[in-house]
Amino acid sequence: MAALPQAKADGAEALLAARPAPAKGAAWAEAAREAARGRLRAAGAPARRDEYWRFTDPAPLLAEGPRAAALPLEEVQVFDEVDALRLVFVDGVFRPDLSDEPRLDGVEIQPLSAALSADIHWARSLYGALEAAGQNPVPRPLAALNTAQADTGFAIRVTGRPARPIHLRYLHESEGSEAMIRHIVRLEAGAEATLLENGPAAARFNKAMEIELGEGAALHHVRAQGRDHDRLAATHVFARLGARAAYRGFTLTTNGRLTRNEVVLDLAGEGAKGHVAGAAIGAAGFHHDDTVFVTHSAAHCESRQVFKKVLKSGARGAFQGKILVKPGAQKTDGYQISQALLLDDDAEFNAKPELEIYADDVACSHGSTSGAVDEDVLFYLRSRGVPEAEAKDMMVLAFVEEAIGEIESEPLRDVIRERIAAWLARRKV
Repeated sequence: MAALPQAKADGAEALLAARPAPAKGAAWAEAAREAARGRLRAAGAPARRDEYWRFTDPAPLLAEGPRAAALPLEEVQVFDEVDALRLVFVDGVFRPDLSDEPRLDGVEIQPLSAALSADIHWARSLYGALEAAGQNPVPRPLAALNTAQADTGFAIRVTGRPARPIHLRYLHESEGSEAMIRHIVRLEAGAEATLLENGPAAARFNKAMEIELGEGAALHHVRAQGRDHDRLAATHVFARLGARAAYRGFTLTTNGRLTRNEVVLDLAGEGAKGHVAGAAIGAAGFHHDDTVFVTHSAAHCESRQVFKKVLKSGARGAFQGKILVKPGAQKTDGYQISQALLLDDDAEFNAKPELEIYADDVACSHGSTSGAVDEDVLFYLRSRGVPEAEAKDMMVLAFVEEAIGEIESEPLRDVIRERIAAWLARRKV
């Protein structure tokens, strides 16, 4: 193995030294953290020369202390009209005074720190395990950093079908705040739940979530990231799906200086379904990166990757998506599409779609496109009396609809459509 470049090694040590050590946990938690520190040191800090960072400069995520991020003039309450159990974080600190009592039929909710302090806990077999598995073949050093140092978040175990979604809300009140949050989620066999997340969280945000779905379980996961223009964020979702389990994830990102969302799905049980989608909309100073890795480990599984980006005024977008079909994962159905709508000549989109298949009875496809507004469609709408700005808004909404359609709940689809329409209204294209 080649020696790690000194700059990457020094960068890893700097990341570990930048935050105070988390409160000491049980022996198994400390072992998981130490193993994560080893993974970070082995990988080194991410660098622009790394294959999966070539479209995104990680430097702002690594700098000593985040640059101050101006607070939004008004806080957008994305899911406030949804009847949900709300758990609120302010600059990375859980605020029980702003939250609902963490009780919901069919769900066990416990602070992450309490879970990591228990000698016997269901999280023991999960904490750091999915993140560690997700490091191969692509190193994910910022996720390893999260495992090593995060002690804020929740351990959520779903045993039934709760009547209300769980809403994790992240507020940003200090211009120079930095937050690191970790959630562990397990759905037992046959359980079903909806998990909502929204808010900017901090000037710089590192969040990781490990999800395990038992046989026949289903998780609907909808995120809305915004609204701070200067926000820096690196998020990671690691999910392992049992037989006939289903994960449907959607992320809306508006604004932010740099956002990198990584999703790693392992369809480990026969008949599992993993759908991951996203819509990103941004203007000047906006950089958005979706990096997705879906592994088909079992037969008769289905995966979907549907990502749409709308970019203008120098905004930049990147998509890196892979479908890996292992030997024996016959009857795989894998679909991947990434598309960008470039509203002017200054916007930029980079894509790296990949298929790696070691089974011979599969149906897998991928595609990626980028282009400007269709002038023929625009002319048609204007000829019918639709003003140009309104016509372009209609075309943007139609463009992202395929990604929004991956959300199971129609009311939640409407919430996302409203947020996109509101963004467009503030910045007429």
